[in-house]
Amino acid sequence: MVGALVVATGFVLLSQWQFNRSHTEAPPPVTTTEKVVPLTSHIKPVSELMAREADQMVSATGSFLPGKQVLVKNRIEDGRTGYWVVAAFKVADAPGSNTIPVVRGWQPDDAAPAPAPAGTLEVTGRLLPTEAPISQDAGQNAYASLSVAELINVWDVPSYSGFVVAATVAGADGADLSAAATGLVPVHVGPQPQERQVNWLNIFYGIEWVVFAGFAVFLWYRLVADDFRRQQEDIADAAALAAGLDPATVYQRQLHHENPLLDSQPKDQL
Repeated sequence: MVGALVVATGFVLLSQWQFNRSHTEAPPPVTTTEKVVPLTSHIKPVSELMAREADQMVSATGSFLPGKQVLVKNRIEDGRTGYWVVAAFKVADAPGSNTIPVVRGWQPDDAAPAPAPAGTLEVTGRLLPTEAPISQDAGQNAYASLSVAELINVWDVPSYSGFVVAATVAGADGADLSAAATGLVPVHVGPQPQERQVNWLNIFYGIEWVVFAGFAVFLWYRLVADDFRRQQEDIADAAALAAGLDPATVYQRQLHHENPLLDSQPKDQL
């Protein structure tokens, strides 16, 4: 009994865990994410970008590193598939001279984009978490995902664990050096939907664990019931033998007593 209860309890806890995971945490409200905050005060370079920190509008002062710019393919803008232009941006007041990838804009083909603006700049945009790396054939001039871990190896620079989709890029003199001013199409990323999302797969797994818990209790009941029945049969057989009777004959009489219809059947069927 104790073992069955322990197993059933474990299954119930697993079910509760799946049900808890079926609802994603709601993102921060737009009243928070749309207020521009300094990147360096929002996250640290060595820490993982958490969901509650992502989607925030941030600003950073620094400069683009020359020659450290890549294309990321299969990016849709206004219904068209093209490429993101991503450049390494060295954050001026970041510890350890850390950089962060900045999506400068979008272009329709894989032609080499114009170099990133030089000099001290202020970038304002939406902070997003890194994407997972995707393997691809060697020799391609565009990457399949915007993976910070992959770009760190390509650029050989330390980096924050997320990237910024630039909304504005301004020079030291206030000049507009954003996407449209540098021959690119601006990339717009709005705030996340505010509703919590339901993962039906986790709910299905949660129901499965409840079924398993019920089966564990049922299996214990069947084992106990079968063991009790065998004990009663052994006691009845021992009593019949002590009385000088054949246990099989006594069993047949019990069947006839419990089910009188058996008396009407031919004896060769009994």
